[in-house]
Amino acid sequence: MKLSKNEILHRILLLLALATLLYGCTLVNFDLSQVLSSTPSLPLLPSNSTDGNRPVAKVTFRVQVPTNTPANQSIGLKVMEEVTGLAFNPQRYLMQPESPQYFSYQMEVPLGSVVKYRYIRLATDTEIQEHTSDGRQVRYRMIHVTGDITVEDVVSRWTDTPFIGTTGRISGVVLSATDQQPIPNILIVCAGVQTLTSSDGSFLIEGLLPGIHNLVAYSLDGQYQTFQQGARVAADSTTPATIQMQPAKLVGVVFTVKAPPNTIPAVPLRLAGNLYQLGNTFADLRGGVSTIASRMPVLSLLPDGRYSLTIALPAGADLHYLYTLGDGLWNTEIDQQGLPVVRQFVVPEEDTLIEDTISNWTITNSAPITFDITVPDNTPNVDFVSIQLKPIYGWTEPIPMWKLGNKRWGFILNSPLMFVDQLHYRFCRNDQCGQADSIETQGQENSGLPLSTSLFAQSIKETVPNWAWFEQAQQQPIATADVQAREDGFLAGIEVQPIYHPSYNAQYAYILDEIQQLNANWLILTPTWTFTRLSPPILELVPGSDPLWLDMTPWIRQITERGLNVALFPQPRFWQDQSEWWQTATRDFPWWQVWFERYRNFALYHADLASKSNANALIFGGEWLTPAYPNGILSDGSPSLVPGDAETRWRLLIQELRSRFNGPILWAVTVRQAEQDPPAFLDAVDAIYLLWSEPLVSADNPNPTPEEMVKIAENRLDTVGGSLRDKFRKTILLGIAYPATPDAILGCEVAPASHCKEWDQLAQPVASGVEPYVDLQTQVVAYNVMLSSINPRRWVSGFVSRGFYPPASLLDGSTSIHGKPASALLSYWYERILFEEQEEIESP
Repeated sequence: MKLSKNEILHRILLLLALATLLYGCTLVNFDLSQVLSSTPSLPLLPSNSTDGNRPVAKVTFRVQVPTNTPANQSIGLKVMEEVTGLAFNPQRYLMQPESPQYFSYQMEVPLGSVVKYRYIRLATDTEIQEHTSDGRQVRYRMIHVTGDITVEDVVSRWTDTPFIGTTGRISGVVLSATDQQPIPNILIVCAGVQTLTSSDGSFLIEGLLPGIHNLVAYSLDGQYQTFQQGARVAADSTTPATIQMQPAKLVGVVFTVKAPPNTIPAVPLRLAGNLYQLGNTFADLRGGVSTIASRMPVLSLLPDGRYSLTIALPAGADLHYLYTLGDGLWNTEIDQQGLPVVRQFVVPEEDTLIEDTISNWTITNSAPITFDITVPDNTPNVDFVSIQLKPIYGWTEPIPMWKLGNKRWGFILNSPLMFVDQLHYRFCRNDQCGQADSIETQGQENSGLPLSTSLFAQSIKETVPNWAWFEQAQQQPIATADVQAREDGFLAGIEVQPIYHPSYNAQYAYILDEIQQLNANWLILTPTWTFTRLSPPILELVPGSDPLWLDMTPWIRQITERGLNVALFPQPRFWQDQSEWWQTATRDFPWWQVWFERYRNFALYHADLASKSNANALIFGGEWLTPAYPNGILSDGSPSLVPGDAETRWRLLIQELRSRFNGPILWAVTVRQAEQDPPAFLDAVDAIYLLWSEPLVSADNPNPTPEEMVKIAENRLDTVGGSLRDKFRKTILLGIAYPATPDAILGCEVAPASHCKEWDQLAQPVASGVEPYVDLQTQVVAYNVMLSSINPRRWVSGFVSRGFYPPASLLDGSTSIHGKPASALLSYWYERILFEEQEEIESP
């Protein structure tokens, strides 16, 4: 292909900038100096580990389809690859009919493989997917190939057909075979239904058709060998299952790869794989991908021009991997047909050297696209810039761009452009596209900037005019105050928002830097689980939306290593409005039995997590639990029909929490709950966490001065907080949330409700691109009022800023203070509250 002189010059300048600024900057992934022997003595596996030399086994798939399956339509077997994303590059096989309801297909599969698959129905120009009995699409089934095997499956229903029949369930526990200890977050797959084990190793799979199903237990990081057995399920019955998993031996694996000559030495070359430590999230992320670039290990550039990565991997793991200059979908190694090259091998029992050669980044019928962008001067130095790409079907996950210096960032898009005529793109900060976007393409629903692919190389040079929600406001001087220092034990905290995305993991160090600049001594994490079913109510961990055990433990460790205290305040996620969820639930006695059992499982999981990760405190409670308290009521004031022994149930749960966790247990109570009828079991906890978003105005004084606001807040605090203290004789901690909006001082009970919800439901951009309802200074006023209110009240033993949005600073209307003027005020107060010799601190 022929380039113009300007295009040639631009690409040369970009390559030189990358090589100059990034050469030699690589990620050190693992120190195996005491595990690995010297590289030359390592056994060598072939560079193409998927060749015909591996032993294979015959696998027969046999499936029974529902009786209401339309006649004269073919049934297919769809084998999927999680490294590229389940939506991409599947292998489809036409199954042979045995009868109108039974179909089969036999294939040869490398021994030791873990095959991920599901069944499809092939209608005219349409692929119909299989679903579970409750209507959810089957993500994938799983089979571990240890020899010749016939797997018998049953399809519950299709996308376009209703479920007919009865179901049963499997209730089991997963233990380590060596010490009988429970194993958390083992992926359980049965009949297309997936769940993760709890902290006690327990799991529950609902909605299974009667019959024998293949039950697979799979370790997300391969630390335990895959377990597989048949499980018989009867209608309206529970099948027990006890699974013993063998720990896997860790061995050292050295990947050494030769890249094509056109590979820019300074660009990060990543290894994407199907294990957790290789970037797999085991989730359906945006655009159908499952891996995230920022979570993948980066190979080091060797003096001879090759790249290398040394990593500890579990022996026996079926490893699927590819090399990429982007993520698992974009910029991967491709073959002559333009398809991604996914390699596979079973990790051996000894330290091993893998030598690969990358064939191509591009092919002849496509040409790369070079992006060179300049970002605003106010872009924080700690931020990185990401590019997000959208083919026809929707946005995929953002990919970090390459820093060129002088506020310039670059990226060269190579593949899979041969299959895409048009796409859209946009830029954002810290992988947070849809929130921290360029002002030109802000918002979740924005279609981005259009781009057509070509047979000729293209260069796109742009300037981001500004970042959304990042218009710098004039910094107002901090109002000085006579801050009363507190004795040891005062909790000066930050509570993060109860939202999660796997891209957060790569930013832990940055987030902690921001927290420490606030002079806080506590960080309150809010891990979530999701209600995935209403009847029966199922509360469980959903990968990609809720943080895994593997996500939380290093996060907590880093917090404590910084000298901060950490508390866990677990929260539920709902797929609909909370009030509507409670209203539409059956709420009869059997329903409540299941609800209390699932909540118990949720609470004990986080107690175990806190105990094993050395967290300092646990917090439960919140407004959402009101219907489950004794004499519970719904949001409309009607009774919730909670069982009459609810008080006893809660007390027994608190006792059980104490048996799992030795630290203090706090209970979160809103002002509304405190005023109505706070539950009597609060006398069994160690402290009360009073959630505060109250108006700083009154009916007789709608426009108070700041001094009058302090009086209003003090009177309210004494009435509500004082009564809680007097009634239960417990320590009172205050957690406040005020949005950065003009009506923030009206409080969440009066102001528009959206202002005080989680950030992802709040202050979204409007079509005009104008940022609505933002008033950063009013948030400062609210914080100053509340800090002044607790200043003389020694009985308030802690102050917490709630709603902190971790991955990026945003000057939006949310309750988060990250990067806003209120953060400077809070830092000023926290420093003086926790400092014993105030006279040595100079006023700003």
